[in-house]
Amino acid sequence: MCGIVGYIGKRDVAPLLLEGLQRLEYRGYDSAGVVITSPKATGLKMVKAKGRVRDLEAKVPARFKGTTGIAHTRWATHGAPSDENAHPHMSDDNKVAVVHNGIIDNASELRAKLVAEGVVFLSETDTEVLTHLIARSQQSDLEDKVRDALRLIEGTYGIAVLHADFPDRIVVARNGSPVVLGIGDKEMFVASDIAALVSHTRQIVTLDDGEMATLKADDFRTYTTEGTRTTASPTTVEWEAASYDMGGHDTYMHKEISEQADAVDRALRGRIDDRFSTVHLGGLNLDAREARSVRRVKILGCGTSYHAGLIGAQMIEELARIPADAEPASEFRYRNPVVDPDTLYIAVSQSGETYDVLAAVQELKRKGARVFGVVNVVGSAIARESDAGVYVHAGPEVCVVSTKCFTNTTVAFALLALHLGRIRDLSVADGKRIIDGLRKLPAQIEEILAQEAEIKKIAEEYADARSMMFIGRVRGYPVAREASLKLKEVSYIHAEAYPASELKHGPLALIEPALPTVAIVPDDDLLEKNRAAMEEIKARSGRILAVAHQEQEKADRTIVVPKNEDELDPILMGIPLQLLAYHTALALGRDIDKPRNLAKSVTVE
Repeated sequence: MCGIVGYIGKRDVAPLLLEGLQRLEYRGYDSAGVVITSPKATGLKMVKAKGRVRDLEAKVPARFKGTTGIAHTRWATHGAPSDENAHPHMSDDNKVAVVHNGIIDNASELRAKLVAEGVVFLSETDTEVLTHLIARSQQSDLEDKVRDALRLIEGTYGIAVLHADFPDRIVVARNGSPVVLGIGDKEMFVASDIAALVSHTRQIVTLDDGEMATLKADDFRTYTTEGTRTTASPTTVEWEAASYDMGGHDTYMHKEISEQADAVDRALRGRIDDRFSTVHLGGLNLDAREARSVRRVKILGCGTSYHAGLIGAQMIEELARIPADAEPASEFRYRNPVVDPDTLYIAVSQSGETYDVLAAVQELKRKGARVFGVVNVVGSAIARESDAGVYVHAGPEVCVVSTKCFTNTTVAFALLALHLGRIRDLSVADGKRIIDGLRKLPAQIEEILAQEAEIKKIAEEYADARSMMFIGRVRGYPVAREASLKLKEVSYIHAEAYPASELKHGPLALIEPALPTVAIVPDDDLLEKNRAAMEEIKARSGRILAVAHQEQEKADRTIVVPKNEDELDPILMGIPLQLLAYHTALALGRDIDKPRNLAKSVTVE
């Protein structure tokens, strides 16, 4: 997996493909490649390189001309990063080239069969299997050749295919990995992410699983993998190309942290109903009678989205008094869960394409469950598969590490909790109290961001730590988990999060001066309990950085966060810890926007 770009039209294709790959660099990758052709060409021309897109660009010869092409940035799944394992992959007759996101589960079996038939493989990848299957098909047109090959494949894929004998078209297909078509003026684009398209067109078509498409310069058609025509109407993308620019910041992560006040304001805009002290969430399709019939809420996400779900579950329990919990989607779908018709399932994903979450949604739908989506990308697979849902409106998030989308997702959960609460037993006064708190968030976020210089100094003090502990209780614990993940992701410092109440049940054995602890200490009914946990750490000579609403006597350093309503405090308390992770990584010279081994959208298992 990682990023796919393709173009067919009249323009010189190589610069367009390289630009598209640069737009997708944020997704994380280890190699890149491009293959081109044109109606007048005698075959396919390909260049591949281990490393960054700039390394590929340096290898592209001056006379590398064509009007049709596909390109790819690879994140290794089968075979180490290398020129040979980079996509595209070419058939042994040099007629077929394929780029592929996903994993072919039966690749080993198919490879063994092809080798027995005399095929010589040049890479270790599963994708090369698909290339040879297409090349060996006896069908007369490219669409049927691709369809023949896909019938033999088990697994996930988003693919784009070129064939030297069909230079007037690109054939693409999707099963579990995103494929988006861009509709231009006598030119067509394809990509795995709209980020590669928006500088050229804002008219897009998103393929569904089991769907294929043929792109020609002046037309496109969509159909199922069985050959039945489908109807695809282009939609207009909200985001413009400028949304993906760095905007004067040194990194996308810094830009996105700094955008959070505006992003939260956008999430709230038009949704607050002062008359009834509630909110309007137009995408929910949940009337009062249905809302009152919900007996439990189960939230499913992965990584940062799972942590946002933990915060969301607490908000729903506190405000709506509905039992709620969150679980990693990657675990949920494999434990044969009991699917209850009175449970509302909520799928959380920034991209809306996270494979583990999407697969859980599909399994739940198969069992008749009601599934809501909380996603950022309009028209994404999870948004389309869900019965209803809430868009978080964070805007494009380019850095692999999620910041503003996490914050906006927690705000979306606050809105949902308030909506459900006011339908049930939450009073008008409490509804107004939460609304007043939500309205304070943008200004309070700005207040936190104004402390960046001081947080940078603190980060530099802690950057030499080999490991860090993050602790919190109840509302603070999900914040600790997300902060621990942020530090790991971007700085590569080992970190783990524990409930503060669990310290004495084992983790205290780790406490020493070399292991700093970050304590999340909201000014709520557990304040004294959290202070007692800090006492335990100080008694063992541990260093403490507190994130709190007031200076903490037992902490070596305190980052003071403005106080909101107790239920909303977790939204704010994570933001200074994003800056802590950022400046720690900066002090260590890390590749902040593209942390090693990580990808933005995880569309494989």
